[in-house]
Amino acid sequence: MIASCLGACVADEYDHNYEQGEKVVLWVNRIGPYHNPQETYMYYSLPFCSTKPVEQLEHRWDALGEVLEGNDLVASGLSFHFREAVTDYSKICSITLGEGSASQLEYAVRNHYWYQFFLDDLPIWGMVGELTATEALEGADELRDTDGDALVYTHKNFVLAYNGRRIIQVNLTSENPVPISIGASIEFSYSVSWVPTDISFYNRFDRYLDYDFFEHQIHWFSIFNSFMMVIFLTGIVALILMRTLRKDYAKFARESVDIDDLDQELDESGWKQVHGDVFRPPAYLSLFCALVGTGWQLATVTFFMILFATATSLYMGRGAIILSFLIAYCLASVVAGYSSGGLYSRLRGQAWISCLLFTVVLFPSLCLGLTVLLNCVAMFYHSLATVPLMSLVIVGLIWFFVAVPLCAMGTIVGRNWAGLPNDPCRVNTIPRLIPERRWFARPSILIALGGVLPFGSIFIEMYFVFTSFWNYKFYYVYGFMLLVFIILTIVTICVTIVVTYFLLNNEDYRWPWTSFASSASTAAYVLLYSVYYFFMKTKMSGFFQTLFYFSYMIIFCVSLGIMCGTLGYTGCAIFVRRIYRNIKSD
Repeated sequence: MIASCLGACVADEYDHNYEQGEKVVLWVNRIGPYHNPQETYMYYSLPFCSTKPVEQLEHRWDALGEVLEGNDLVASGLSFHFREAVTDYSKICSITLGEGSASQLEYAVRNHYWYQFFLDDLPIWGMVGELTATEALEGADELRDTDGDALVYTHKNFVLAYNGRRIIQVNLTSENPVPISIGASIEFSYSVSWVPTDISFYNRFDRYLDYDFFEHQIHWFSIFNSFMMVIFLTGIVALILMRTLRKDYAKFARESVDIDDLDQELDESGWKQVHGDVFRPPAYLSLFCALVGTGWQLATVTFFMILFATATSLYMGRGAIILSFLIAYCLASVVAGYSSGGLYSRLRGQAWISCLLFTVVLFPSLCLGLTVLLNCVAMFYHSLATVPLMSLVIVGLIWFFVAVPLCAMGTIVGRNWAGLPNDPCRVNTIPRLIPERRWFARPSILIALGGVLPFGSIFIEMYFVFTSFWNYKFYYVYGFMLLVFIILTIVTICVTIVVTYFLLNNEDYRWPWTSFASSASTAAYVLLYSVYYFFMKTKMSGFFQTLFYFSYMIIFCVSLGIMCGTLGYTGCAIFVRRIYRNIKSD
């Protein structure tokens, strides 16, 4: 008996092997308006019925990532057995529509509600109903997509393809639409048929991948265009380093020169005149170092997540991406601590505890604040987007017992191993006055212009990422994303170096914050693009979806801004140290 129980546990959807006649569970997940991806509810929140009372249906509780993603799998109660057909419109149940249930169904149909099922971990989508235009509306000049008579589908036809002992495909066809009216008796039914296929189990997810969309010619062209931009910008930076600076060094190192000629030459090269202030610690040092440390943490997580997703099929698992990111973020806290602690010590900071607290709390506090806000709204709407309290507690415990100690350990190691000041020039006691500059040489203008080219290098990829996230597409071209990430890094560093050189030439030594902000301004352009995308490329509407959309975009853009700011500042720090290492203090 024990052996038979073990066999029943092993031969199921977890190992995807079934015997003839073995039970296959159809799980219902969520339902909601098609144009509002985040506005999802329990499937049985609409007046659908099952073969059993809803409260007696089995729930499937899986990994933390699945819960955070907003999944709630409930057994449908329908009878599915491997390679055994169910024909002749097998009855599920029947209901009589009251005023409330009829109003709910009609609202769902007019708002294009869709639902999601899972069978053997394969997603299935279907629409609740359809609209049929009336004769009066057919003669109208323009029809809205909510006009017409509301019809609800009452029959679900499942066609399952199998290869050996494994399920390969599941196709659902919704049929038999009937009018929705108060007092109407509606009978729901289903049928199941099985067909063999030659598709292998390891390729069964390919049908969900939109090759025509993601591997379109424009995608390849955008990569090529960004690559040419990298070559162009790298050439500009090389020109500055190999020609302009070499000429400046030659003038500065000349031993026999008239005083008037020397003053004139030094005036032509303003960057050398601020050598006594260029390594002055920036204002708000703890915050600055914490942002740089967080940026390195996010860059590390992004790089390794892309590599991991490229080598695996991470997109296939429910909640796999969000759980992997959570774990990777906590583990990368040691990188954040090491980077911020080392930088803070090199810049002669004293209150390193405040730097540690900023590093470990800054970004998570933003995510927590927006999560609490979204959770309150989702609870008010009774949406599946509500994160359970226990899941929030688990995430908090993971952060407290993994991220915090690793960040503290990284800070201590960074202070002792990478915290020795090694500035090539001595810092003056009294800061130098910054002269008046023309409007185009002011930091605010340079910051605004600094993000244009980096945004241009990722603009097309942002469209594909947004479309996959907000339009039910599986993003799988992580090789493209890796190339775009490398291109973004190079373009950001090159542009920020040019901005910094221009700033120093105008005798403004406040380059740390300017370099960080100019490269971080890429995120501001992405945020503006997300506003355009929301209003022009989607049909999202309502307070719920709007709040969720822009909250997610704020988290994404803040993350992108911190990461790009860190990359830009780090590249500029190497550049500044390189050009000043031959300048000796008096």
